[in-house]
Amino acid sequence: MKLLLDTCAFLWLITDDPALSNKARELFTDPVNEAYLSTVSVWEMVVKFSLDKLHLPEAPERFIPEQSERHGIAKLPLEEQAVFYLPRLPALHRDPFDRMLICQAIHHELTLLTPDPLITQYAVKTAW
Repeated sequence: MKLLLDTCAFLWLITDDPALSNKARELFTDPVNEAYLSTVSVWEMVVKFSLDKLHLPEAPERFIPEQSERHGIAKLPLEEQAVFYLPRLPALHRDPFDRMLICQAIHHELTLLTPDPLITQYAVKTAW
């Protein structure tokens, strides 16, 4: 299975946060599965870090790539074709970062690893 990590899922995975569900942890650690971190999530973390709403042990430009590599998480760039899914999404969720993650998951046929119940209302594969 190919997993696209929601931003909070990435942060909880790398810090072994108890908020991470057992199923999410199992899916992530299963060597058969591949995990991806979107450029969209990186953008969200950098924005929140710069607004002092996300505390990281070091600057995001060092911390995020180091943690991604350490945990075997591949990069998923934002491609134009994924963006074109935006107008097809119903207005169920206002978070622009989550909406783009949904578009990427649909476009790349990924399972979105997320605890967000609003995201499960979209026509996208999710797990938690």
